[in-house]
Amino acid sequence: MVPSSPRWRRRAEARPEEILDAALAEFTARGFDAARMEDIAKRAGISKAAIYLYFTSKLALLEALIEAKVSPLARQAKTLAEAGKADPMMALRVLATAAAHRLADPAVFAVPRLVIGISGRFPEIAEYYRTHVVETARSAIESLVEAGMAKGVFRRIDKDAVVRALVGPLLFEALWTHVLRGESALTQPENLIQNQIDLLTHGLEPRS
Repeated sequence: MVPSSPRWRRRAEARPEEILDAALAEFTARGFDAARMEDIAKRAGISKAAIYLYFTSKLALLEALIEAKVSPLARQAKTLAEAGKADPMMALRVLATAAAHRLADPAVFAVPRLVIGISGRFPEIAEYYRTHVVETARSAIESLVEAGMAKGVFRRIDKDAVVRALVGPLLFEALWTHVLRGESALTQPENLIQNQIDLLTHGLEPRS
């Protein structure tokens, strides 16, 4: 009798993207400190030795996760800002709406959540995240504020204050959705950003 083929077979190797997905799953389930490289390798379907061909440590995995999951959002903000300086207000709306769409994905917010959790013990990760994500996104928003002031569509204002006013509510909404399990406004990102931009530009004062 010919033995039946196995229902599953461990692959000889996995792509780096699959290893990163396995790492994110382990970090999320166990926490960064408790997660082990051998468990990440097992989840990815490869040997512990094989995972080191791609990533030398858990910190290297987390840096790669930042690049794969979050840095594209910052680079997208930069691209939108460069293309949208003719209409800075519209570009801010598009940029913020794109960010809200991405932050609705728990896999995207899982990475900054991990960084926040370990930044006290691993300041190099906080530095990596700041230089590869935050500064890129921040400069994109600031460039649009500068363009708006130059065109006279924005009043002269502290650019840093605008960045905080735009980004802060989005991060809170992601925290509210993915950590505190509140009723999320990220399911309607266009409406969320419309209200946020309205408050940013008009405040709470009654209109005549």
